[in-house]
Amino acid sequence: MVDPAAGSPNDTASDEAPDGAAPPLPNAALLAPVAVTATREGYLEAVALLATGTGPLAIDAERASGFRYSQRAYLIQIHRRGAGTFLFDPPAIGDFSELQALIRDEEWILHAASQDLACLREVGLDPVRIFDTELAARLLGFPRVGLAWVVEDLLGLHLAKEHSAADWSTRPLPASWLTYAALDVELLVDLRDRMVELLESSGKTSIAEQEFQAVLGRETAVRAEPWRRLSGVHTVKGLRGLAVARELWLERDALARELDVSPGRLVPDGSLVAAARALPGSRRELAAMRDFSGRASRSELDRWWSAIERGLTTEDLPRLKPVGESMPPPRAWADRNPDADRRLKAARQAVTRIAESLDLPVENLITPEVLRRVAWSPPEPPDPGSVAEALRSLGARDWQVEAIAAPVAESFVVGRQSPEAAGSTAS
Repeated sequence: MVDPAAGSPNDTASDEAPDGAAPPLPNAALLAPVAVTATREGYLEAVALLATGTGPLAIDAERASGFRYSQRAYLIQIHRRGAGTFLFDPPAIGDFSELQALIRDEEWILHAASQDLACLREVGLDPVRIFDTELAARLLGFPRVGLAWVVEDLLGLHLAKEHSAADWSTRPLPASWLTYAALDVELLVDLRDRMVELLESSGKTSIAEQEFQAVLGRETAVRAEPWRRLSGVHTVKGLRGLAVARELWLERDALARELDVSPGRLVPDGSLVAAARALPGSRRELAAMRDFSGRASRSELDRWWSAIERGLTTEDLPRLKPVGESMPPPRAWADRNPDADRRLKAARQAVTRIAESLDLPVENLITPEVLRRVAWSPPEPPDPGSVAEALRSLGARDWQVEAIAAPVAESFVVGRQSPEAAGSTAS
């Protein structure tokens, strides 16, 4: 995979290896020079070229998280064998219906698909079949699943990731960023082919297919009280302080949406929380707070003081705990619900053993949340059939149910009969 301008195939991440160390890996290099397609004419030509390619399509998207309010895609990269690599500017192109019609029924290869599906769907690109290389790496038991690490492990190439947190709304995009973006998709097809072999040889093809389909069908959760995401909000005391924190968060969110700026770039979370803890009694007191900082902390001072006033006077006070929080944290179970605590301890031991035997991370065998919910409110009697039904109702896939329903049901019985057998509680 070499672009003449990028160097020879033997270029390496460093010139020499230290004595006794493994030689450095060759750098991944572009197949051909790339440029951004930002016109309708160029886009339609690219779609026609993609139609001449064969096999699955590697797709990635770049956003401007941390810089912009929206999570829209500011660059979409596509690679297909026999066609080449294409970089699209979504804000400039607008309508992607022709591309969607062409590739909808093909397999799309993405790395950490759940991160990109929302912004792809926002512009009308929605797959029916995917291969997620990050998820496949987890299922294969890889210790590191970032794209650069997986490329290193399976393809023996060094892939630089220095622009992953860049502001992709920048125009024009620097040439080095375009190289980075193109390489993110040019290596995915080879990566997918190697992983298909590994999944087949480890007997995990069906597991991977079920997990990929689950990613496609997963809906983005909408938090009932998103202001509780404020970092440090747990340090705010009393309902009045929480009301001020809520109003400040809502005001900042509205301004960030209007300006399309990341909220934290206006006023950081720590400043909002500091104001909610201090409960200043006047605009002047707020202005005097050294902890209330940020680029919009003074230019929009009237806005923040109005929010604080609303929080100080509202009769609509928030709950101390989030709505729908029905279970206490596991560390409190021993006191609050000893039977559930014993069930959870025993079930965790059983699930951990199964995950180790399958060479899977425990959280991919079953999510901690699902296991906690079944342990907190188990079916009665807790036999394999009833536990399987409970797991399915909480979203567990068939392969997960088949692997853990019977051992979890047995662990519930063992945990109830012999508390000491369950071991120590993990948080």
